[in-house]
Formats: sequence, structure tokens, C-alpha cells
Amino acid sequence: MPMMEKTIISPPMSRKDIARATKPMVCYAVENLPPKKGDATLYPSLRTAVAEGHATLVERLVIPACDGRSWKVQAGYMWRIICTHGPQVADMNCWNMHNPNERFYSSKTRQIHATHLTIGDRLWSNMPYLRPLATITEDTIAYGFDDDGAGVHDVIGSRCDPYTHNLMTGEHVNDCCHSNLVRAAVKDGLVESDVHDVLNVFMCTGFTRDTNQYFAKPSPVEVGDYIEFLAEIDLLVSASTCPQGDVSVACGSSRPKTYPLTVEIYKPKDGWLESHGWSSSGVSGYGGNHGLQS
Repeated sequence: MPMMEKTIISPPMSRKDIARATKPMVCYAVENLPPKKGDATLYPSLRTAVAEGHATLVERLVIPACDGRSWKVQAGYMWRIICTHGPQVADMNCWNMHNPNERFYSSKTRQIHATHLTIGDRLWSNMPYLRPLATITEDTIAYGFDDDGAGVHDVIGSRCDPYTHNLMTGEHVNDCCHSNLVRAAVKDGLVESDVHDVLNVFMCTGFTRDTNQYFAKPSPVEVGDYIEFLAEIDLLVSASTCPQGDVSVACGSSRPKTYPLTVEIYKPKDGWLESHGWSSSGVSGYGGNHGLQS
């Protein structure tokens, strides 16, 4: 009687094995998002709008070191945060000027775009509005990602705050970014709970390869660098000059030198954006009411 060949049956893969064997997939297809308002030439041309005379300066303000300031930007206007005195990072909040319940949603912005933002990325608002509040039109640093996985202008870290600082050191400080933003918010008729997770402007960060912990590097920002935004709706914007300066030391340890930052607001020529087909962004079109009976 001939020998029967044994059939070797491999055990079924566990869910862990399946996960480890599967290549990462990008969860959100950015190409499926509603396109930016305007023709194909508009947003690239915004990078040079000021230099070419298509937009003029209407306001300039300075955020003192270790402090916060706010400003209003009408839909279709642009603003810059500029390094004018020395290497310094900032924590930025945005609200709908007419409805502060609508505000920057860093988590969804991160899911849609990336851990760090740059030219062409949009700052999205929270649900149920979920629309672009602003679009980054210029980023003179253009850092990309380095060999440690660090990038600039992050939406992975939150603002430094006195509560965490107190837990780590027992100290009571009032110039953490959260406190700076709270003081600015109160001046605008808001309250502490209106302060939200930030865009970390000029901050160079990532996650460590070995322990997957949030890390920072000294910001690569130099005097003259700036990040520029187009307001897609009427906005109230606020920013704090971080007490960590260029974030060259860990939070709760010694402090590096800190500097002011400058904000400039520009008004495009009347009708220029509209001639390119631009209009202010509208709220989400979802109308399903979450399956609830009306």
C-alpha cells in the first residue's frame, strides 16, 4: 500500500499576526475631500500675493515673550506669524469669530492631513461644522521630516499648561501656553474651556522610535521665517509665545531664552480672490441627525 503524503495544515493566523503582516493603509483619502474654493492658480499665487502687491498690510502686532495675544481676521484675509527677534515657537488657537463653539479641531486635522502641517494643508473645525477654517499658504521653513521622524508645525502635542507643570514640579506658574491663551481668551469674552488643542507653530517634534514617546528638538526657525494662512471664514485667532522658547530643553526643567513673535494681517485687493473663484467655506452638509427621530 503506497504511503500517503501528509497534508500540513497551518494554524489560522491570529488577529495580532494579521495586523503585524499588513502594510499600513492611509485612513483618509485626502484626494476625496471637497477641493479648495478657487481655480488651480489661486493657492499657489497666494504664496507671493504680498510680494506682488495683491495684498496689503492692514495690521501688525507683537506677542511679547511668555504671553498671549489675539487678533481678528476676516474671511479672505491672510495672516502671518513671523520670527522677528529670535528662535521661538507659538501655540495657536482659532475660533469662528461669530460663534466660538466652532473652533480648530487638531485631531481631525491630523487624521486628514498629517502629524505636522505645511503649505496646502487646511485647519479643520470641530463637529458638527467640520469645515476649513484656514489654509496654510506659505511655510518658509519647509522642514519636511528628518531621520528621527521629526517635523515642524505639529498637531500631535497639546499646549504646555500649569496643571501638568504642577504635577511634575509642584510649582505654580502662570505663563504656560494654556494660561497665556486663557488670559487672551478672557479679554475676548471667552472662558478657559474655550481654549483648545493647538497648532504648535515652528515647533519641531515627533515620536521616539524605541518608546513611541513625544519628543522635541530645538526649533529650526530663524529670524525672517514665517508661516502664512488664508482665513476661509471670519476668525478670532490667538497665540502664545511658549515659555520653552525654541524648546531646546524638556518641559519642567530649565528654560531657554524666549522672544516675542510678530503677527501681520493682510487684505487682498478687492475682488482678487473672487476673480479666481474663491468663496468662504460652508459647514458640513451632513443631515442624517445621527439616526435619531426628529
